[in-house]
Amino acid sequence: MPKNEKGIVTMKTGKVKGTYRKGLYTFKGIPYAAPPVGKRRWLPPAPAGEWSGVRPMQSFGNAAAQQDTGPGITPDLNVTESRSEDCLYLNVWSPGLDDARRPVLVWIHGGAFTMGSGAQAMFDGNNLARRGDAVIVTINYRLGVMGFLRLNEITGGGIPATGNEGLLDHIAALQWVRDNIAAFGGDHDNVTVFGESSGAMSIGCLMAMPSARGLFQKAILQSGAAHTATTSDEATRLAAQRLEILGLDAKDADVLQALPVERLLAADAELAAMIARQGGRQRITLSLPVIDGKTLLARPIGAIRRGSAEQIPVLVGTNLDEWRLIGLMDQDLPGLDESGLAKRCRYYMPEAQVTEMIKTYRNARARRGNGTSPPEIFTEIQTHQMFRIPAIRLIEAQRRFQSAYNYLFTWKSAVMGGVLGACHVLETGFVFGTHNDSFCGSGPVADRLARNIQDAWLAFARTGEPGAKSIGKWPPYGERRVTMLLGEDCHTEEAPYDEERRAWDTVPDEFIGQI
Repeated sequence: MPKNEKGIVTMKTGKVKGTYRKGLYTFKGIPYAAPPVGKRRWLPPAPAGEWSGVRPMQSFGNAAAQQDTGPGITPDLNVTESRSEDCLYLNVWSPGLDDARRPVLVWIHGGAFTMGSGAQAMFDGNNLARRGDAVIVTINYRLGVMGFLRLNEITGGGIPATGNEGLLDHIAALQWVRDNIAAFGGDHDNVTVFGESSGAMSIGCLMAMPSARGLFQKAILQSGAAHTATTSDEATRLAAQRLEILGLDAKDADVLQALPVERLLAADAELAAMIARQGGRQRITLSLPVIDGKTLLARPIGAIRRGSAEQIPVLVGTNLDEWRLIGLMDQDLPGLDESGLAKRCRYYMPEAQVTEMIKTYRNARARRGNGTSPPEIFTEIQTHQMFRIPAIRLIEAQRRFQSAYNYLFTWKSAVMGGVLGACHVLETGFVFGTHNDSFCGSGPVADRLARNIQDAWLAFARTGEPGAKSIGKWPPYGERRVTMLLGEDCHTEEAPYDEERRAWDTVPDEFIGQI
């Protein structure tokens, strides 16, 4: 029988009761902050209210309000729970409600800052918690226009939203971990944040935010780094366009505060469609963290270079074919010609460098026996612009202060005839041990890769070094650019794909990591 037979934990706000099954306690839907609804819409998260009695925590809380995008590439990434502005909930998996002081891993989900939840099936914490005798936490946070809409200037302070309320939710969740996780068997002095895509980009921001200092000791960033943020002027301009679509202006702050969330989401979708019709760069999202000078003081990569996260070891990496999944949404990509390729590249680098960049990628791919058509060239350039180059620049910035490790995930998905390759988000099923044939793959080789990745992530969370018996020695990135290739055979290489990396050396940060 477990030590705590009833599975009841006393937190600062009240008592909660989880479930116990096969050696693991699970708590779902714990409120870590007050519901950000009514007059609290677009305000920083407030402390959760206290309660009496014992609250059962056996069902996931609401996901954040978001558009219904329909079935995704795999059922494991579908958001199946109800969606609401009342979404500030987290989930905990723990092997013991005792004083063992286990390492804590806090997951921040991706989804372009506009979709997803901490309860997506791929993020089930059971396997990782059991394998590493660790405490796993997954969180929900405000997304899209509810979490990343800057309204302060346009409403004359009537709604003092910075545009970083979603990031402030992350901080509130980490404060909850600091204050409560010991009661769940975790060590609040050994917290690792890990996340994928916009979740990892959020971690890059947290590494630069003064209010997040001391709340986590290590960081794992999967397919996201520290370049993705917008200026307050740009965020205010986009807010003004949304208000115009809604037929509102600055004096209508109270009306805006009371609008149904569905109207706000619809206005966001209409703005994205309008920008696309006008022939502008097709952006994945209009909702981004904001360099507001208050909560996020500067572009995250610049702050990190200046030592904003000097105490934090990092494990950062990307997937070999990131853009292949994202490119499925691009209906114009299959017909892209040379002129269109050059036009698109001008959005992501100085015009004078476009011709040489395309030539570099075409020559490198030809030498490897890969296709060199304009869609294939653009796909790889985007994989690097958005993901790999920001990851490398973060590692290069942080290794001046702390250990920094790099990986390149090379396992290829077998679905859709193999066209996805080692695409975006594919590694996450292996991290959580939830891989299956719906997307990631299964079988003995896949199981071995999952064990290797989980052991490395858990070792890093425990000690700050990802080397483990199953995966072997994993040196820091260092001057030799040591990179762990994670695939059918896990091994290190020095400076893989270095010709393409060097091609970005003179491209300024403002062109890197654009989404």
